[in-house]
Amino acid sequence: MAVERSEKRKLRQGRVRKKVRGTDARPRLSVYRSLHHIYVQVISDESGHTVASASTEVKELREGVASQRSVAAAKAVGKAIADRCREHGISQVVFDRNGFLYHGRVKALADAAREAGLRF
Repeated sequence: MAVERSEKRKLRQGRVRKKVRGTDARPRLSVYRSLHHIYVQVISDESGHTVASASTEVKELREGVASQRSVAAAKAVGKAIADRCREHGISQVVFDRNGFLYHGRVKALADAAREAGLRF
């Protein structure tokens, strides 16, 4: 019996989540990549709150890129989340790829956040 793609992602997500925990001092940067959009949240697992978030559905980020599915859109989201983290006084995060492979849009988002001053 074959394992479906979504089930495989859940298995990868579980393996990563066992090791990755966000604290108040160093929250978790969680990425979700859908077919049409990319979403990112900065989460403190200690207090159970989302500190900051960004996605390609936000109007300011939609206007800046031609397609929300592109690597350029992911870079814009990475820069936006780094700016929002700086507003909250966060300079260091733990990266959680959420079961997605680290290439393409996920890698572009992480690289853009690093270039904007966020440390992983």
